[in-house]
Amino acid sequence: MARFTHSVGVETFHFDSLKDVLAKASPARSGDYLAGVAASNAGERVAAQMALADIPLKHFLSEALIPYEADEVTRLIIDTHDADAFAPVSHLTVGGFRDWLLSEAADEASLRALAPGLTPEMAAAVSKLMRVQDLVLVAQKIRVVSRFRNTVGLRGRMSTRLQPNHPTDEPAGIAASILDGLLYGNGDAMIGINPATDNLASISTLLQMLDAVIQRYEIPTQACVLTHVTTSIEAINRGIPLDLVFQSIAGTQAANASFGINLNLLQEGYDAGLSQQRGTVGNNLMYFETGQGSALSANAHHGLDQQTCETRAYAVARHFKPFLVNTVVGFIGPEYLYNGKQIIRAGLEDHFCGKLLGLPMGCDICYTNHAEADQDDMDVLLTLLGVAGINFIMGIPGSDDIMLNYQTTSFHDALYARQTLGLKPAPEFEAWLQRMGIFSQTDGQVRLAKQLPPAFRQALAQLN
Repeated sequence: MARFTHSVGVETFHFDSLKDVLAKASPARSGDYLAGVAASNAGERVAAQMALADIPLKHFLSEALIPYEADEVTRLIIDTHDADAFAPVSHLTVGGFRDWLLSEAADEASLRALAPGLTPEMAAAVSKLMRVQDLVLVAQKIRVVSRFRNTVGLRGRMSTRLQPNHPTDEPAGIAASILDGLLYGNGDAMIGINPATDNLASISTLLQMLDAVIQRYEIPTQACVLTHVTTSIEAINRGIPLDLVFQSIAGTQAANASFGINLNLLQEGYDAGLSQQRGTVGNNLMYFETGQGSALSANAHHGLDQQTCETRAYAVARHFKPFLVNTVVGFIGPEYLYNGKQIIRAGLEDHFCGKLLGLPMGCDICYTNHAEADQDDMDVLLTLLGVAGINFIMGIPGSDDIMLNYQTTSFHDALYARQTLGLKPAPEFEAWLQRMGIFSQTDGQVRLAKQLPPAFRQALAQLN
């Protein structure tokens, strides 16, 4: 295990391991202080960043942050590393890699080819040396396209997950939220419900309802109920219509065990989803959610900083060729990301690292009510991520999730981002919106219908 040393002024700082230098190089956040791994002051943080900049990328292949024999995520990272893809940057240090990423040599094609050659730890390391504008600049170069019933991630487009949660899973309430979201052009990433209860009967009812809405109106989108992967497998075995297989994941074997999963179980869910052959334009069908602090909250972080742990989760996601990966950035609470500044930084880091590793990244731009954050902070992060080329965001009535009790982005927020940044929905969904009379395309601008389209007027009447 290597030791690293760097001086700042007259003071010399010593770092006991790669794990230690990564943790102390991280921008300040409450979770790392809680874990006892953060730099003690700004001087130590700068020294760690300077030491990290001098470490060769190759070193990350020889020093495992969690031992190979003790952690299946480590084994996955090492066993699936593509040495040929890594070759173009294998001679670089972390600092040199940052410079290369910011250069014209790092274009969309070269970054796509590089992704299998990068380990999560390399991505996490370089992100710690980057300013906000660096994270945005590099991420917007990268496009990761995924396909199921539509195509998400194309340049110039931003999709949304329509999230019609209800505190009692009441079908009429969910249906009203779905219609409201569709009328604002939301739902191309998917229509996804966090269920209030996780029993198979309730999950099956919700899945059948979502399938009926999609089939009735021939909507080119996909449905998901965010239940445990084992429940999804059982639903598939019973013939329940299920599009995307969901699971929360983390960056260590122990943290995943706290979710009741391992890599073999995820493979079983992936295979079950494939067996249905429900995709029409592609077979990406896994939906993963992550979030900085999840491993620490399970006491399963092995002394790693929370951002490096988060990035290791992306290796798990990448293995299953997902349709969507969603960092639920401010959901875990201020114990891990204390305020708007920390949430904004974390969201940009997660998006950057996920894209760099070849993932179709989205972000639930959110905060809990006891965090030192507000909707202005979320507007800033939404705008930055829109510029950075994020694949999708959340769309929720009034930006207030009445089931999960947290604040996120609304149907109107998605419309703001699309109008301001000139972004469109997924192409198949855009065509459907125009066919249904919800969107019109004039002088290059997407505009909402001025009156309720007849098909949706009829649907709303049926709810009464």
